[in-house]
Amino acid sequence: MSEASSLHALRDRPFELLCELERRARAVSAQSGQDGSAGREWVGVALRMAGDLYLVAREETREVLGVPAGMTRVPGAKPWIKGLANVRGQLLPIIDLRQFLGSGATPMGRATRVLAVNHREIPAGLLVDEVLGFRRFAESDFSGEAPPTMARCEQYLAGAFRRSGEQWPVLSLRALLESAAFAEAAA
Repeated sequence: MSEASSLHALRDRPFELLCELERRARAVSAQSGQDGSAGREWVGVALRMAGDLYLVAREETREVLGVPAGMTRVPGAKPWIKGLANVRGQLLPIIDLRQFLGSGATPMGRATRVLAVNHREIPAGLLVDEVLGFRRFAESDFSGEAPPTMARCEQYLAGAFRRSGEQWPVLSLRALLESAAFAEAAA
């Protein structure tokens, strides 16, 4: 009760309240690190593509968008480049990931999303069947061996996480964007 009342006493001093909350959060974090109960954790964005589930590192994603209503087709581009979309004043190339991988076009539906890639030099929005949100795994659940996939993207997989009999292949967006096949966008 005294902790709650001490925070209540700081309600009119927002800066001091924030400092106290940060101090407490750091103390709890340090304590859980000493316990060893908090193992190292990996966080990724889960998505569905061509009937398979995949993970993408949180650091490799900038945001998840709905499919833009207006896309401008790029003349002379390969069919997997759906077009350019204006996203908050920035042009973003929209790439059909399934079509790029040779697994047919992504069917457009209510769950279809664009995964904006976080890459310094190559802007891209990847069209995927569905984004399922964040998934957390213990780093000890990671294996460097990736299972075969329906989308035939094994060359872009960085391994897989295994939990409760499920395998979650990790798709490396950096490897995909920096590949020679991705650079050959002209038809």
